[in-house]
Amino acid sequence: MKDDFELVRGSGNAFRDFGRANASVEQARAILAAKIIRTLDDRGLSTREAERLTGVAHSEFSRIRNARLDRFTLDRMIAILSKLDEEVEINVTFRSRPHAHRDGIHA
Repeated sequence: MKDDFELVRGSGNAFRDFGRANASVEQARAILAAKIIRTLDDRGLSTREAERLTGVAHSEFSRIRNARLDRFTLDRMIAILSKLDEEVEINVTFRSRPHAHRDGIHA
């Protein structure tokens, strides 16, 4: 039995590839969450230990570990990293979307 597969190159943002409305924000949250998780793992911190160290509720760290990120703002996640003694540098790039019409406004 032969399966035919088509190779599709993604945009570099899986949220955009799946048509999510706030894809850039969701990707930024996911990147910050991954760094928070990596920092906790590298330091061998449980969510309770992270709470004692940072003052951030352990339930918040649990939400991050479980990728339930919808209630986190980018600045909140950056603040959490700062409390974990991590320095964050943000680079922002602006590009026009490839849509001819958006919300009834002509480009």
